[in-house]
Amino acid sequence: MMTYKNYNGSVSYDDAAEIFHGEVIGLNDVITFQGRSVTELKRAFRESVDDYLAFCRERKEQPEKPISGTFTLRVSPDLHRRLIAIAKSHGQSLNGFVTAQLAQVA
Repeated sequence: MMTYKNYNGSVSYDDAAEIFHGEVIGLNDVITFQGRSVTELKRAFRESVDDYLAFCRERKEQPEKPISGTFTLRVSPDLHRRLIAIAKSHGQSLNGFVTAQLAQVA
């Protein structure tokens, strides 16, 4: 995983073409990059993110923000109270309990 300006890049290697291919993950917008060496790949990743940000500025659009891993969930106070009790009975925080439950269905 590569990170630059809070954007994360995932990389794979094409052995036949002898080139690294990468893509910024966690966005709907598509940002790709490639390089033949690690140094070239890192430079291309940074340049692609910078180009994307510049493109958004030129169009006066807000760039898409990477997924942070945080989301807000609104539930009734009664459900909130019951979930806290269940989480405690499992020796977990509410966040840990909910995360584990979501991971089971994802």
